[in-house]
Amino acid sequence: MEDLYPSRGQEERIINRVDKTVYSNKNFGQQSLDNIQREQYDENGYIVVPNLFSADEIKELLEDIEIMSSNDELRQNEEFITEPNGENLRTIFNQHIFSSAFEKISQDGRILDKVQQLLGGDVYMHHSRINIKPAYVGKSFPWHSDFETWHCEDGLPRCRCLTAWVMLTDNTHFNGPLYLIPGSHKKYVCCKGMTPAENYRYSLKKQEYGVPSVEAIKELSSKDIVAALGKAGTLVIHDGNIMHGSPDNISPDPRTNAFFVYNSVHNKPIKPFSAPTKRADFLSLNDYTPVRVKS
Repeated sequence: MEDLYPSRGQEERIINRVDKTVYSNKNFGQQSLDNIQREQYDENGYIVVPNLFSADEIKELLEDIEIMSSNDELRQNEEFITEPNGENLRTIFNQHIFSSAFEKISQDGRILDKVQQLLGGDVYMHHSRINIKPAYVGKSFPWHSDFETWHCEDGLPRCRCLTAWVMLTDNTHFNGPLYLIPGSHKKYVCCKGMTPAENYRYSLKKQEYGVPSVEAIKELSSKDIVAALGKAGTLVIHDGNIMHGSPDNISPDPRTNAFFVYNSVHNKPIKPFSAPTKRADFLSLNDYTPVRVKS
C-alpha cells in the first residue's frame, strides 16, 4: 500500500493532510454534535464539551483508578507505566479492560454518538489509557501527533481516528494541562530519524522519535496555542493528527484524564510504515469488534 504519510526519514517535512476530519454530517444518536460544534471540530481539530459527566460518575472512575494503582500484582503488567525518574504511575493502558466502570463510559452515547459521527460509522478501540500527573512531580509530554506514531509504528494507513477523553480532575493552567495547536491537524509533520526496535519501551516514558522540531512547531502555530481547561467531568475530543503536548505539573493538585482512542473499522492496521515491527498488542489492540452504545 502507498504510504500517504511518510515519516521517520532523513529529513523533516510538512505536508498537507490527505484525509477528511469529519466523515459524516448526519447524527448518530441523540448525543451527536450539532452543526456549529461539528464545524468547530473540522476547523480546529478539537472540541471541548464541559460538564458532561456527573460528580458521582467521576468519583466511581477515580475509585477504580485507586483500586488498580494499589494492586501490586496488576501493576506488574506492561500496561502500567511509571514516571521516567520514579515509581509514580504515569500511564495505565486499557483501563476499559481492567475496569467495568471505564468499559461502561467508553460505550456511553455521550461519547460514542459523537465519535461515530466524526468518523462516519462503526469504530473499535485502538487502545485506551489514563494519564496521571501527580501533584508537583508529574512530567511533561513533548509536542507530537498521535497519528504519526500510530501510522509509523502500528500501521494505521489513514487518519480516520481520534481520541475522546474525560477530565477526571480539574485541568488548570498550572497542573500540566493538554496544549493543542488549533488547525495543525490539517498538516502532517514527516519527522526526522529512524525508529529503533521496540521504541515504545522508551517512548512511553520519554518520547524522542516522532517529535517535531521547534521550526515545525513555529510554522504550525500560526494561531495561538490553546490549553484544554475545564472541571472534572468535561469531555474533549481531538483529531488523531492534531499537534499537542503538555507541561510538567508544578501545582499542588494532581491532574488525571482518561483517554479512549477510537479508530474506524475501515482503517484497520496493516504492517507498520516506519518501524521494524508493530508495537506491543496492548498499544494496538487486535480486537476490531465495533464498540456499541450501551445504556
